[in-house]
Amino acid sequence: MRPDVSEFDLIRRCLTGVGAARDDVRVDVGDDCALLRVPPGRELAVGIDTLVAGVHFLPDCDPAALGWKALAVNLSDLAAVGAEPAWATLALTLPAADEDWLAAFARGFGELAAAEDVRLVGGDLTRGPLTVTVQAHGFVPMDHALRRDGARPGDLVCVSGALGDAGLALRHLLAGEPVDDYLRRRLERPTPRVALGEVLRGLATAAIDLSDGLLSDLGHVLAASGCAARVELDRLPLTDQVAAAVAAADDWTLPLAAGDDYELCFTLPRAAAGQLPVLAAAAGCPLTTIGEIESGSGLRCVHADGTPWQPRGRGYDHFATA
Repeated sequence: MRPDVSEFDLIRRCLTGVGAARDDVRVDVGDDCALLRVPPGRELAVGIDTLVAGVHFLPDCDPAALGWKALAVNLSDLAAVGAEPAWATLALTLPAADEDWLAAFARGFGELAAAEDVRLVGGDLTRGPLTVTVQAHGFVPMDHALRRDGARPGDLVCVSGALGDAGLALRHLLAGEPVDDYLRRRLERPTPRVALGEVLRGLATAAIDLSDGLLSDLGHVLAASGCAARVELDRLPLTDQVAAAVAAADDWTLPLAAGDDYELCFTLPRAAAGQLPVLAAAAGCPLTTIGEIESGSGLRCVHADGTPWQPRGRGYDHFATA
């Protein structure tokens, strides 16, 4: 730590030139505003998320992993609308001018930014409790964005990847138990399903990213679409670790409500079911049908024999009463 370093020194040394070089960026970090060009025929998709120490991440977490995750959760939002990522801004509040910490954070952020062709184009650096806010910007062809309000009765409910891994990793960490590399990476360095969002354009009827848990996030789709849904528990894609945790207590909370999955949940017309293997290959991730959209309202979870399972929670909510 260098106590004499200034805000502007930190920005110049750690946050300038982060991410991919892009021709549509005229001015980035270092001026009062970034100057950016939106391509013709595209709409600008914008998402923003704030991560707070002790709420969204453990205060002593690896700064490089935090840099990655801070960008990843925003790219996951862009993926949910089918947008191609382009730019990001960063507002970072630090308890002290710790240049080594910030350099590691920028390295993790920049690693994912370069992989997804994203450029850091501006932001703010202040002193206070550790808090990270990222705003991500992307492009989607005019009138082709995926939305939450298009699901219709008869559509299939599908998800990418596996559910509950991050929740299980956090459960182990909070209990002081060892966490294997796979689970830790799923918690600290999630993979935003950007390619999947792009291939779903024009095919999926609705989509959302899974940040607060399947029950909560699919519930948003149902509310926006004016529909109900049935989820079949035996179809949920689970790793062996999560499946064992579920079986041990007959508790489906991990895959349904733990959150931090950053997978995509989407609905497809039944006639498009045969295209799932092609979509999975194009997106580079497994896709699983877990249920169906129905008429009415609400979300039902059922076992293989049709008996219902009553959720013990609905997912994370910052302001829900205890």
